[in-house]
Amino acid sequence: MLFKPSQWKWAMALFIFAPWAYASGGSVTTIDFLWIAVLLLLAKVSSLIEKWGQPAVLGELIIGVLLGNLVLLGFGVFESVKHDHIILFLAELGVVILLFQIGLESKIDEMRKVGIRALMVAVVGVVAPFGLGYLVGMWLMPDLSSNALLFLGATLTATSVGITGRVFRDLGKLQTREAQIVLGAAVIDDVMGLIILAVVSAIVTTGAVSIGSISQISLIAIAFLVGAIFLGQIMAPRISQFFSMINTGVGMKFTIAISFCLIFAYLAALAGLAPIVGAFAAGLMLESVHFKSFSDPTINKEIQEAVAGANKETQAKVVTVLEQHSERHLDNLMAPLGHFLVPLFFVVTGMQVDLTTLFDPRVVGIALAITVVAFFGKLLSGIVAGPVNKYIVGWGMAPRGEVGLIFAMIGKQLGVISEELFSVVIIMVILTTLLTPPILNYLLRKQKA
Repeated sequence: MLFKPSQWKWAMALFIFAPWAYASGGSVTTIDFLWIAVLLLLAKVSSLIEKWGQPAVLGELIIGVLLGNLVLLGFGVFESVKHDHIILFLAELGVVILLFQIGLESKIDEMRKVGIRALMVAVVGVVAPFGLGYLVGMWLMPDLSSNALLFLGATLTATSVGITGRVFRDLGKLQTREAQIVLGAAVIDDVMGLIILAVVSAIVTTGAVSIGSISQISLIAIAFLVGAIFLGQIMAPRISQFFSMINTGVGMKFTIAISFCLIFAYLAALAGLAPIVGAFAAGLMLESVHFKSFSDPTINKEIQEAVAGANKETQAKVVTVLEQHSERHLDNLMAPLGHFLVPLFFVVTGMQVDLTTLFDPRVVGIALAITVVAFFGKLLSGIVAGPVNKYIVGWGMAPRGEVGLIFAMIGKQLGVISEELFSVVIIMVILTTLLTPPILNYLLRKQKA
């Protein structure tokens, strides 16, 4: 049992007391402390889904959907959370941190090395789903505005590199040509997807749909990404050098990194782009070499002292391992902040889903049709992958995961995506995220056999 009988009383008291305290005029901030803790704990409980080979993000999304629809069973305690400004702000900050982390992991040098095949797979994997999503959406939902159709197409372009990468890693297939093409294409896919998101968001905001305005917005998005990365790589070493004269500790290193993230998110918003575009650019521009003037993690020194008396071969191996960890130290610094904020984003996103829309067979039918289009559009990308297993490449590009959710949530915040369309997109994200790992697992094992 998860709880002993005596512990159930305390658990029930917690959930009964929370809405009473809120309704009786308790401090909003104090209640938010409780809600944040409850959402984080439930997000971690949802990670049980990993025991069945599914990504944690899927569990967080599902638990959010359940919490947001408990009102249908007469339990409306979580209704206030769906509209709580502090919780919504933390969720939005969570998605900014997530894109910053993705940028940190997506090194520019790696993007240059993936080759023409990965580029072709990425291009087809973006263009085909976008076009198919727009056309099928227009056919199945003729009442949708052109802006809503643009967002639907943009959502289908997404690829979750984390989900696919985990399947390849768990099966020891990361070094295969198929894996290299998929992971390289997914990185390029992320960049193209962010540019499309920037263009679509700007079109929605300005109401401009002409070829000239789209070209202008695209140029602004590309110029911002390129300019931010170029200037950032020049500025970052100098800024870190200046602050290292004040302090070379981990706290200063963390402050500089997170400040870059937030400043460039703000600059992206000033340029008319989504803040996550700036956060992604900030992650791309920062490299471990920019922080070479800072102290190594304390544990590095302790390990070096511990192996000081060992033979030279052991010392060399330890030094190699420590260098690898030092290169990823910036990623590791951001990880705790991500553990705090990113699950809030996915749970809150799930809470926005209205399950009553699923009582309509028409909505379910449209969702299944869009899911088929989502799979087919990515499978087409495998055709241009070259002399490799094209099915593995195509299915490897299929899961939408957290990236698709980000696109959908931004569309909802802009008022473009209705409750009905949002539910359709969420079903598509869940199905592509849920079905891809076992299918990819089967194909990889079959190839090995």
